[in-house]
Amino acid sequence: MTAPLLWIFIILMAIAVPVAHAMLGGVAAALWLEGKPMAVIMQRLYTPMQSFPMLAIPFFILAGSLMMSGRFGVYLVNIARLLVGHMKGGLGQVSIIGSVIFGGVSGSAVADATALGNALIPVQKKQGYPAGFAAAINSASSTVSVLIPPSIPLILYGLVANVSIIDLFVAGILPGVMLASGMFAAVWFVARRKNLPRSPLEGGFAAFRKDLAAAIPAMLMPVFVIGMLRFGIATPTEVSVLAVAYAFVISGLIYRDLSVAIVWRACIETAVMTGAVMFIIMASSTIQWLLTAERVPQDLALWVTATFSEPWMVILALNIVMLIVGALIDLPAAVLLLGPLFVTIGQAIGLDLVQLGLIMVVNLSIGLYTPPVGTTLFISAAIARTGIGDVIRALLPFYLVAIAVLLMISYLPFLTIY
Repeated sequence: MTAPLLWIFIILMAIAVPVAHAMLGGVAAALWLEGKPMAVIMQRLYTPMQSFPMLAIPFFILAGSLMMSGRFGVYLVNIARLLVGHMKGGLGQVSIIGSVIFGGVSGSAVADATALGNALIPVQKKQGYPAGFAAAINSASSTVSVLIPPSIPLILYGLVANVSIIDLFVAGILPGVMLASGMFAAVWFVARRKNLPRSPLEGGFAAFRKDLAAAIPAMLMPVFVIGMLRFGIATPTEVSVLAVAYAFVISGLIYRDLSVAIVWRACIETAVMTGAVMFIIMASSTIQWLLTAERVPQDLALWVTATFSEPWMVILALNIVMLIVGALIDLPAAVLLLGPLFVTIGQAIGLDLVQLGLIMVVNLSIGLYTPPVGTTLFISAAIARTGIGDVIRALLPFYLVAIAVLLMISYLPFLTIY
């Protein structure tokens, strides 16, 4: 059944059928050709929805939407400008610093690229930044959000790989900082070469103190999440609900910018994003069942370990596969599709599953700014009103940084400590 599933899935993806529909189409074709009942699809669709930890996804999304719907974004940009605005290409560095802090609130690269892109790209263009470079900074730096907890892709990997989500969250912090630091250096280098302007915060330290005092409660969100999980006070699902309550308190009582309209809009955004993610999870569950029934993960692990003589060669092969898949399939779908297969291979070569999760997320996040899918790439190009080709040329140093970080966490396990 595996061959029909694979070919139908590839054909449907090639004609731009949404990935979840392509998954279901491939499974339906495989079952039909084998004469098996289609009812199994309906049974498997709802199986993953019985998972209690799955509730963490919509609540973390809602917490991020509530927190970023008011003035926190303004405070965040001002703080970043005071810290790095005095450097060449300061507004580019602001985008990276903003992504690190934003990631601790939203956990979504798409939300990061949209919010910070709309705030910074128009200003960067007015200050003389090439539109392609402004879009490149935004599309690449926003992927730091998928490593800084709470990270939606890490939650998905934890669920499909049966790995501790708190371990993944803690392990993602250092690679996230490494990725941000590398991109920081790339922006500095390009800014000096292009002689891009400095953008210090007007009002200096006095303005900084005011904005910092206002922003600290929201910036403590990741500390709150990690602390609650690390000390065993609550489960990831319970923490996600507490994060929503935390967002209501911060936005409603401290910032005082929460209205019925804002809450309603945040709920709608959460419902749309959750629906898209959950549909992919449901569809991937049918594929996982079919592959498991055919013993594909076990057979693939045996083939890989027999073909490649050294573990480092297996890791390199996995990375190459993920780079290709990540460019063709959006990150959540790729994690759910490849996770069960790669976990079996990782176990066969003795690879730590937390390290594997970080390798997968860093690798597949590169696909977010790589055509033909490139979600953050297209969002940033649209905001900058420039061609995709200009953005891709400007992305070269960011690709080099991301590949360097990927190789380091692939072959230096101590960088993914937890």
